[in-house]
Amino acid sequence: PNPDQFGAKVASIVPPPGTWHWPSPPPLIPLDGRITDLRAFARVGEAGIDLAMVDSTNADVAGFTPPEREIGPVIERVMAKAPRRVVVASFSSHVHRVQQVLDAAAANGRQVALVGRSMVRNMTIAAELGYLNVPEGVLIDLKQADDVPDSRIVYMSTGSQGEPMAVLARMANQEHQIQVGEGDTVILASSLIPGNENAVYRVINGLMKLGATVVHKGNAKVHVSGHASAGEILYTYNILKPRNVMPVHGEVRHLIANAELAIQTGVPRERTVIAENGTVVDLRDGELRVAGQLDLGYVYVDGSSVGEITDADLKDRRILAEEGFISIFVAVDLQTGRAIVGPEIQARGFAEDEEVFGDVVPKIVNALLEAGQNGVRDVHSYQQVVRRTVGRWVNTKHRRRPMIVPVVIDA
Repeated sequence: PNPDQFGAKVASIVPPPGTWHWPSPPPLIPLDGRITDLRAFARVGEAGIDLAMVDSTNADVAGFTPPEREIGPVIERVMAKAPRRVVVASFSSHVHRVQQVLDAAAANGRQVALVGRSMVRNMTIAAELGYLNVPEGVLIDLKQADDVPDSRIVYMSTGSQGEPMAVLARMANQEHQIQVGEGDTVILASSLIPGNENAVYRVINGLMKLGATVVHKGNAKVHVSGHASAGEILYTYNILKPRNVMPVHGEVRHLIANAELAIQTGVPRERTVIAENGTVVDLRDGELRVAGQLDLGYVYVDGSSVGEITDADLKDRRILAEEGFISIFVAVDLQTGRAIVGPEIQARGFAEDEEVFGDVVPKIVNALLEAGQNGVRDVHSYQQVVRRTVGRWVNTKHRRRPMIVPVVIDA
C-alpha cells in the first residue's frame, strides 16, 4: 500500500517486489515525489536476468493503473460537500491514502482523528520515519474529537473490507463509541477484495440504515488499485528482458495473462512457468522447468490447536450448522431385531417437537425386525439400519440432510 516496494537482484533472479505498480504512465511522478529509478531497472536487465517473478493481479486489465494523484482531489471535494462528520476507511498500512486524507482535511478546515490500533500504530511509525507529512494542527487524539464540531472532524479508520471486528463494522452495528448518524459521510477508500463482497455490503447497508451517505469506488473515484495493469507489466518486461518468467500473486487466469504478456516481449513460451501451490520449480543453467509437485493441503487453526482439525470435521460442522442433528436411541434384542426400549429421538436445529417424529418410529421398529429376520446380529449393522431408515424418511418428508447419530445397545 505504501508505494516504496523493491526487489532484490540475487544471483540473476528478481524476486517479486510484492504489490506494486508504476505511479502513472510516463513521466512516472509518484505522489510523494520520490522518483522510481528506471535506469537501475535497465542496468539489471542489461546484466542479465535468469528469472523474473512479477505480480499478476491486474495482468488481465488493459493499460496502466490510474495514478494515486487522482484520488486526493476527489476526497477533498467529498469532504467539502459533507455537512457533518466524515469517516474514511482504508487499509491501515496505506500511508499515501492517509496523507491524502490529512491534506484534504487541512484544505477544508477539518481535523483528523485516527481510529483503530493498527491505524494509530502504523501512522505513528510513518510520521516518525518521515513518510507521513502531518499538517500542523490537523491530527488530534481520538479523545479530543468530541470537542470538535461535527462539521470540522474526520475519522480515519480501519475496516474497509467489512472485517467484523474492525472499526467500521462496529460503527455500522452501533457497537463503537463513534455513533454514525443522519448527515454523516463515510468514504470507503479501498478496492473490494474478491470474497469480501457480502461483508462489505452488509457494512454499507448498516451505515446507510443509520442515515449516513456512503461514498465508495462504485460511485466516486476514491481509490485506485495498488497492482500493475497489463501496460505496466509489459513496460517492466521490456526493461528487464528476463530469460525466464514465473508469474506470481494471482489466480490461474491472472498468472496465464501475465505469462502471455511476457511472451509478447520475446520470452519463449517454454520459458514461462505457471506454478501453483506445491509446484517444484528448478532453475538450472539458465533454464526454468517444473521438477515436481508436492501434495499440499490446508492447515486449519481451531482455537488453540493447529492442524488437528480435518476436512471431515469441517464438513460435519457445516452439516450441523445448516441441517441440524438427530439422535436415535434404541435397545434391541440382537437375535430377533425386536426393539425392547425406544426408539427415542432427540433433535437439535431440526425440530424440537417430538411429535414430528411420530410416523418414523414405527418405520424404525419394522426395519429392525426385518433386519433381524434377514440374519443381522451385531450392533453396528443395526445402527446402519436405523441411520438409513431415518435418513430416507427425513429426505422424503422434509427435504433435509441432517447429521444422524443412531445409538443401538444390546438388550
